[in-house]
Amino acid sequence: MNRKNFLKTISGGTLALTLAPNLVFAESSRILNQNSEYKLTILHTNDQHSRIEPFDASDGRNANKGGFARRATLIQQIRNQEKNVLLLDSGDIFQGTPYFNFYGGELEFKLMSMMGYDASTMGNHDFDNGLEGFLKVLPNAKFPFITSNYDFSNTILDGKTEKYRIFNKEGIKVGIFAVGIELDGLVGKKQYKETKYLDPIEIAQQYADFLRKDKKCDLVICLSHIGYDYRDEPNKISDKILAAKTDNIDLILGGHTHTFLPEPQNFTNKSGKKVLVNQVGFAGLLLGQIDFYFDKNKSVKNISWNNQVIDDRILV
Repeated sequence: MNRKNFLKTISGGTLALTLAPNLVFAESSRILNQNSEYKLTILHTNDQHSRIEPFDASDGRNANKGGFARRATLIQQIRNQEKNVLLLDSGDIFQGTPYFNFYGGELEFKLMSMMGYDASTMGNHDFDNGLEGFLKVLPNAKFPFITSNYDFSNTILDGKTEKYRIFNKEGIKVGIFAVGIELDGLVGKKQYKETKYLDPIEIAQQYADFLRKDKKCDLVICLSHIGYDYRDEPNKISDKILAAKTDNIDLILGGHTHTFLPEPQNFTNKSGKKVLVNQVGFAGLLLGQIDFYFDKNKSVKNISWNNQVIDDRILV
């Protein structure tokens, strides 16, 4: 589906996925809530690219869409309705408008902190001002950066990011790790310096096992900035390949390829179980929402989704 038609038609619904033989998908959130002991709402963005303000009214297919203030309003509306919310980002916060050129990412971090982001990972453009530039504005981010396959041990970012983070949301234990794309060839060596790139599939499996088995997480999420798919390079590591070659991951929230998925996609992992992958384009045009419903044993029973368009219908 092309982006124009997608943005016109997307509205959300109950995800028609079979995550386990006994999963039953209901028609409404009311029914889902009646049959569930716990509910967790995941909100997510990717590839914001410093798009603080909405696109101009003359900007063709993206006219009047996006904007941090509108997103903040929508997030608050959702939080007013849902008690268990996690707000996550999959990288490339920086670069794309003069706001980044003038303020170096300080404004983006401050606004994301005001929105109450729980965690983010780094994309390749988050290295655009070098490690020094990222570190300079990092104190403005009141949320952790999770970078599982970037080894910063020989750089000034050593100890400034986390390998994983566990959140407890009203009894649901959520483990989050993150994988990023190979920097060599995308980012100048002087920008990432002695950062070591570790294989994303190996690292993903390591942390998925750790979070599921050792830390007993009820839900394991991967923040990914490796890209959804590469049709011209089918062997290049992507979210689709990551999902297929690992297990113990429930949800991959992607970035990098600016992919507008019509709904979270369903893949089979190496153990024959299902894993979801979602990505919501770029520039804050959409806010992704995925609701997980758990039974009394904290097993996922149902999932619903609503990738919401950010436009001038949201009054700030």
